[in-house]
Amino acid sequence: MNKPWYKQFWPWFLIALPGSVVVASLFTFTLFSKNQVSLVAEDYYKEGKGINQDLSRLRQADALSLSARLTLSDDNAIVILDKGELAQFPTIKVTFQHRTLADKDIEKMVNSDQNGRYRLALVEPLQGPWYVEINAFDGSWALNGRANFPSSDPVKLYGQSKE
Repeated sequence: MNKPWYKQFWPWFLIALPGSVVVASLFTFTLFSKNQVSLVAEDYYKEGKGINQDLSRLRQADALSLSARLTLSDDNAIVILDKGELAQFPTIKVTFQHRTLADKDIEKMVNSDQNGRYRLALVEPLQGPWYVEINAFDGSWALNGRANFPSSDPVKLYGQSKE
């Protein structure tokens, strides 16, 4: 009358409980290993030292009376540079850094057209919070600002003194 153990319900039920925990933990591990968040810097000391260089470049932009406005459409970003005391419109490096998604960051070198406008072609529209930085091609000055996109108003970019 007695069934062997492998034909009864309770042994399989007791084996299934820890088995489901093992399967769930393996799933969680693979999920988190594929979707890592890069909020913590690998070498925070070097980045801290780099902040001082950024401040000197922002001060240089203030000394040259530089500022810029950034407007976005779905597939274009247009930077209008007020060149201040510069003799001509330089080649600039435009950087868009997303707050949490490092793989969405954009960095491009751009030349101006005849009207002093810099146009960047975007692969996809920018959504959410972004840090925007404009650097001279030689790294002598920088402008920056923060923005939430989409935005109907132009984003103003300044050196160290925010107006």
